[in-house]
Amino acid sequence: MKPEANTWTKTELQVYILLLCANADSHESEAEINLIKSKSSPETFEKMYQEFSSDTEEQRFEKIDDTVQLHHYSNIELAQLRREMYEVFFSDCNFAMMERNLDKIMDNILY
Repeated sequence: MKPEANTWTKTELQVYILLLCANADSHESEAEINLIKSKSSPETFEKMYQEFSSDTEEQRFEKIDDTVQLHHYSNIELAQLRREMYEVFFSDCNFAMMERNLDKIMDNILY
């Protein structure tokens, strides 16, 4: 991560990853956003949504990769994060090709 960037908490990283999942098909549905909001405080969601919105796709993956490496996730925590990612993917009852591709990329980053 770049020196000027702040280190995210695990909750902030979770929100950021879930926003990436919601945006995988280039459209964030209201159901997806509401699901993500339910997993954090309004302040955390707003902070991460603003940052997510201003980042490029490359920056998003770099930030996630850097932050995942800073936190020492247990297998249980990673499994829980993956479940939450799938909740977002399937919240619109459609697991599109772009979402499947993101799932593979995130699998490589997380493990």
